[in-house]
Amino acid sequence: MSTPFNPCVVIPVYNHVAVIGKLVALLDEKKLPVVLVDDGSDPPCRAVLEQLRSTFSQMHLSTHAHNRGKGAALKTGLLAAHRLGFTHAVQIDADGQHDTGDIDLFLEKSRAKPETLIAGCPVYDRSVPKIRFYCRYLSHVWVWINTLSLQIVDSMCGFRVYPLQKSCDLLQRKQMGNRMEFDGEFIVHWYWAGHALVQLPTKVIYPADGTSHFRLLRDNVLISWMHAKLFLLMLPQLPKLLARNVSRTREPRAGIR
Repeated sequence: MSTPFNPCVVIPVYNHVAVIGKLVALLDEKKLPVVLVDDGSDPPCRAVLEQLRSTFSQMHLSTHAHNRGKGAALKTGLLAAHRLGFTHAVQIDADGQHDTGDIDLFLEKSRAKPETLIAGCPVYDRSVPKIRFYCRYLSHVWVWINTLSLQIVDSMCGFRVYPLQKSCDLLQRKQMGNRMEFDGEFIVHWYWAGHALVQLPTKVIYPADGTSHFRLLRDNVLISWMHAKLFLLMLPQLPKLLARNVSRTREPRAGIR
């Protein structure tokens, strides 16, 4: 007997006071349970999150005593969602970057392929900072090197649907970074594990009133160090990856569906 499809939404929050209430209300209208992870927010944001928890019956709140990073918050949220009995978790950011209108499409694809990681592939407008846009491609090249494949079209988009059993198993087996490097690191480990991946185009904006916690120097250093570590971990896997990729030479890439 197949397991019922029981999704939720996981959102890491760090001082996103301006938009988080609207986002939770929108998801409540969609009748989607929400797992918020307060990653050490300041008192005004903590108060807003507590108010949201008392207002929305399908909202669950996990709290970090201090800021540990987006990756750490996602790990907490995914593990909490799994413990709560959800089968899949939609990851979206709290700063309004992601097109919530695409959630239904992402969930439809996930329901059809419940063992597959559904990952967004960004379609940007003019609001994207140029330096971040071009730096992403450096990261993508490293991912193509570390997987010996072009299967992963975009490794950094934070709009995904995670199959929770496989994702939590992977998190418990592998050490992954706690900050902005997490998204790229997770998707490489997912690929190495031989799990299925589908990438969907989705609109991504950088709202003028959004709160981004990406730190250009710190996070690019962490991302570069992550790729270096993955490269060293990839080397012993060369024969396996080469054999797998040869068998896929006639298959289409995982992205864009």
